[in-house]
Amino acid sequence: MPEQYKYTNNLINETSPYLLQHAHNPVNWHAWNKETLELAKKENKLIIISIGYSSCHWCHVMEHESFENEEVAKVMNGNFISIKVDREERPDIDQVYMNAVQLMTGRGGWPLNCIALPDGRPIWGGTYFPKENWINALNQLADLYKNTPEKAIEYAEKLTEGVKNSELVHLKKIHTENTFSNLNLTVKKWRETMDFDLGGRKGAIKFPMPNNYEFLLRYAVQAEDNKILDYVNTTLTNMAYGGIYDQVGGGFARYSTDKKWHIPHFEKMLYDNGQLVSLYSKAFQATKNELYKNTVYHTLNFIERELTSDEGAFYSSLDADSNNTKNELEEGAYYVWEKEELKTLLGLDFKLFSDYYNINNYGLWENNNYVLIRNSSDIEIAKKHSISISKLQNNITIWQKLLLKERAKREKPRLDDKTLTSWNALMLKGYIDAYATFNEKHFLDVAIKNATFIYTKQLQENGSLNHNYKNGKSTINGYLEDYASVIDAYIALYEITFNEVWLNTAKQLTDYTFDHFYNTEKFMFYFTSDEDANLITRKMEIEDNVIPASNSIMAKNLFKLSHYYSNNYYLKVSKQMLENIKENAQQYGSGYSNWLQLMADYVGNYYEIAISGKNALDKIVELNQKYIPNKLVAGSTKKSGLPLMENRYNENETLIYICVDGACQLPVNNTKEALNQLKIKF
Repeated sequence: MPEQYKYTNNLINETSPYLLQHAHNPVNWHAWNKETLELAKKENKLIIISIGYSSCHWCHVMEHESFENEEVAKVMNGNFISIKVDREERPDIDQVYMNAVQLMTGRGGWPLNCIALPDGRPIWGGTYFPKENWINALNQLADLYKNTPEKAIEYAEKLTEGVKNSELVHLKKIHTENTFSNLNLTVKKWRETMDFDLGGRKGAIKFPMPNNYEFLLRYAVQAEDNKILDYVNTTLTNMAYGGIYDQVGGGFARYSTDKKWHIPHFEKMLYDNGQLVSLYSKAFQATKNELYKNTVYHTLNFIERELTSDEGAFYSSLDADSNNTKNELEEGAYYVWEKEELKTLLGLDFKLFSDYYNINNYGLWENNNYVLIRNSSDIEIAKKHSISISKLQNNITIWQKLLLKERAKREKPRLDDKTLTSWNALMLKGYIDAYATFNEKHFLDVAIKNATFIYTKQLQENGSLNHNYKNGKSTINGYLEDYASVIDAYIALYEITFNEVWLNTAKQLTDYTFDHFYNTEKFMFYFTSDEDANLITRKMEIEDNVIPASNSIMAKNLFKLSHYYSNNYYLKVSKQMLENIKENAQQYGSGYSNWLQLMADYVGNYYEIAISGKNALDKIVELNQKYIPNKLVAGSTKKSGLPLMENRYNENETLIYICVDGACQLPVNNTKEALNQLKIKF
């Protein structure tokens, strides 16, 4: 018999797991749509815009304290039109109101709660509010709008102007040269914030920031800066050793609340794991550190086990919270262990296990719970316990299987089973980079299946992409992040398969973004399409965060596509985009690290590698064993009309051409000679 609910609101008609979580609140929630916005104007009521996502711990806390409470609901329903927004479905709405709250309070986060005029212009907001504070604030705002509406309108006008003027991009007409000394100065300033002992930024909280370390890895190798290389290795090692990494099931949590990467905020997000698989794969190319390989394989096991659909699509996230033994939602309940429980499960192995995973004061969290964390290498542990490496690693595999099986008996964290195009493209890129590094055919199979899913389900007949997919339905017109990420992934997929469908689709999507997202005066792209309904302003995303800015990904895409298609306009736009933000990037490297990757492409040689002939795919597998960040690859096993491949096919032998700015060295037929031309050390 279906569960009986006292309340049901309009969110019951939505597909977002986050919105559906609130469908039985006493608050009369609405989704963001034309009808809701017209209702607010018709009833002349302030709007509550409450934004979160399904795996957000403090969103759940505020729901339980306030939105499930009838007293609070009475205040909200009487004086406001209340709108719930899934920030992952509608990053455009989140971007605008987050900006407003940051201008008001100096900080942001989720849940995000913003009060706006009936026309959507914000007047007040913040993040999490305890119940009494929330009620008091709402009553004051309702009185303000009822008694002195002109004051509310004045606040809204000033705040909206601030939102429009923040993060404005200015066209830089004077171009400066990109030099290695610029990069050196940027990294020198950045060093002040680096934790050289534990990795990451100094202090707590610690976020894995994959694009930071991708750039720093590249910089360290090209600049031969061993101190930065050591810093990157320290960070990657301690993240993989830490509690932020699920030592039992694989995969990374959102961030650690402490400085030693130990206690995570337990939700697992697809976008983190996709980018971290790329990062660890490239780090293995550069260092051959087996820890990095194991981390990639273990993480991809987790993705396939818990975040992959039968269609080859990837789900969005797993919640931080799950029910504990008392049937109460508790953060991390699924992942933590008690010592006695481990002793019973492991028997004679407990002593070795407890040393390996620190079932001691170092690994203790709270309430006698342990979050597994390492602080010694396999070699150190094996030596200490007088066992072979192979015996230890065999034990680790057995432990992981045993604990995974035991953990499966617990109530699982809630799954957010919507599929987002941009995040899928990040995970797709992770599989592509893993295949390029490890030549594991299964990784390529998964990548092609997901790329085909995006191509057949999310790419529309008019050339546009949709952002969301759920229950067999593709919805929500795509944002720049969707186009930029898919173009990037499709270029990368072409580089390992030489299937020109992926490269040509990347170009078609690029041309679509010029038609619908591009600002011709500023040489930058808006976050939203010109076909979307207007919000209070149209933003451009320029600062790299946990996910790189959609404009920085586009600028890199245009750089690559300009080479593939000999397209000078793409190159001109890419250069201008970089010029527009260069000053910011040099001041604040960690906030512009994906842009710095592009700057590095303009510094020194950037190699075009063209491989033509029947054995072209074998040659690229060999070349990909080396870390070569300053390259793009074109290839074909037959004749090709691509500008980089024209007149290069020879049916009798496979030739490798190494070119810089269109000037090519003599073709060679073996990888070793090609690497010599690239000046890559063996």
